[in-house]
Amino acid sequence: MDKTTSPKTKTPTPAKAVTSQAKTDHQSKNFSFHNLFKNITPYKIWLTIFLVLWTILSTYAGQIIAALPLAIILGEKLQQPGWMLLYYTVTYVITLALIIVVPSQLIKLYRKHHRAKSEPKKLFTLAEKDLTTTTEDLGVQKLPTFVDIGLAPIGYVTYLIIAAILTNIMSSFSWFNSDQAQDVGFGYFITNLDRVFALIAVVIIAPIAEELIMRGWLYGKLRNKWNVIAAILITSLSFAVLHGQWNVGVTVFALSLILCSLREITGTIWAGMLLHILSNGIAFYLLYVAI
Repeated sequence: MDKTTSPKTKTPTPAKAVTSQAKTDHQSKNFSFHNLFKNITPYKIWLTIFLVLWTILSTYAGQIIAALPLAIILGEKLQQPGWMLLYYTVTYVITLALIIVVPSQLIKLYRKHHRAKSEPKKLFTLAEKDLTTTTEDLGVQKLPTFVDIGLAPIGYVTYLIIAAILTNIMSSFSWFNSDQAQDVGFGYFITNLDRVFALIAVVIIAPIAEELIMRGWLYGKLRNKWNVIAAILITSLSFAVLHGQWNVGVTVFALSLILCSLREITGTIWAGMLLHILSNGIAFYLLYVAI
C-alpha cells in the first residue's frame, strides 16, 4: 500500500487580479479623501507638530545666529550685496544643520543618559527612527533626469495659473494687499557684480536650500506618516507661513502645491528645485534687471 500522500495545493490567485488589487490599494492610500485622517494616533499628531514647528524655529534661528555676529562685525556693510550673499549662505547652512542633524542627535543623547521604563524607550526608539534623515527622506537618492528638466517649465505654467486664481480669490478681502513687495534683503545695486551676488543668493542658493528643507526634509518626513494630500497641504501651509506676508504667502502656497506634487510624481526634489530656480530667476529679472 502506498502511504505517500500528495501535498495539498492551493488555487493560485490570478496575477492580474493581484496587480489590480495592489494598484487599487495604492491609489486608495494615496489619493482618497476618505483616508485623509485615518489611523491618526497621538504620536503621529505630536510628531507632525514637532516637524512643522522645528522647521519654522530652525529657519528663524538660522537667520538670527547668522545675522548677530555679522551685524556686529560689519554693521551697515551687511546690507551690501556681497555680504548679503554671505549671510544667505551661512543662514541656510545653519538651518539645514539644525533641521537635519540636531533632532536625531538629541534623541540619541536622551536615550543614552535617561533611564526610563520600557514603554518610553520604545517611544524614543520610534522617534529616533522617524527623525533620522536619509537620502530618500530628502529626495536626493538619485541624480536628476531629463524628465525632471522637462517637468519644471510645465510646473511653472501650472503654478502661475493656480497662483492667479488664489490671488484673485483673496483680493476680494479688503485687508489683502496683492501689490505688497517682498523684502529679499537686497535693496540696491551699485555695480554689475552686486547683481551677480544677488543672483547667486536669490536664484541659486535660496531655491536649493528651501527645497532641501521644505520638499525634502519636511515633506519627506510628513509623507512617511500621512496621506499625500495631508502631507502636501501641511508642507505648503508651513512654507506660506515662513514668508510672513499674505500676498507672498498665497503665491508660495500655490508654488509649494506644485513642488510637492513634482516630488510625489518623480520621487525626488530635482524637478521642484529646477522649477523653484526658474521661478526665482524670472522674478529676479523682472524686479532687478528689466526695470
